[in-house]
Amino acid sequence: MVDKEQVIEILKKVQDPEINYDIWSLGLVYNVDIDNNKVKILMTFTSPMCPYGPQLVDEVRRQLSSLEGIGEVDVEITFSPVWSPEKMSEEARMGLGI
Repeated sequence: MVDKEQVIEILKKVQDPEINYDIWSLGLVYNVDIDNNKVKILMTFTSPMCPYGPQLVDEVRRQLSSLEGIGEVDVEITFSPVWSPEKMSEEARMGLGI
């Protein structure tokens, strides 16, 4: 069975092409839920009009589906709460000069 830390490590490989940081460090992932072989990700984008939104969702699905033990990946997008730079990791904020 897959654990949350394994999923997080995979999410750290998914880069936001506009900002060049991974979605985990950017704070775009709000929740990771694992039920047997099903993984559900609750995430957001830096803005509702993010041009890379569909690409990010596809990449999350693709990366997680490659992990042994995952049978289904569900990605839900929310804009509540709205993303802000405060959600970023300290490392990402420092790297982006925020």
